[in-house]
Amino acid sequence: QVQLVESGGGLVQAGGSLRLSCAASGTAFTILRMGWYRQAPGKQRDLVATITSGGSTDYADSVKGRFTISYTNANNTVSLQMNSLKLEDTAVYYCQSLQRRGTSVLGSWGQGTQVTVSS
Repeated sequence: QVQLVESGGGLVQAGGSLRLSCAASGTAFTILRMGWYRQAPGKQRDLVATITSGGSTDYADSVKGRFTISYTNANNTVSLQMNSLKLEDTAVYYCQSLQRRGTSVLGSWGQGTQVTVSS
């Protein structure tokens, strides 16, 4: 079992910046991909950005040019630098990992961290 611990959410004014981090811990696993999803009230959970262990990234169109995802192999940590935040970025942000453990490929979710953008 892989545990994900998120940090860095909070309240910020529109146009400001926040940085989210998520650390994966456990035993005998290899991270394949990590990423961030978000869920606003009354809406489905949507992809924000993902990054593979090899460094390939994918972003939602709504955050391209404003958000940057990065991954540190040494401590299995993924970060999301969020700049030029907009009101519509307000949501609970969830960290997700995809990892190999033995012959299985499994996914894990963090508990979520609130990001609130105010006017």
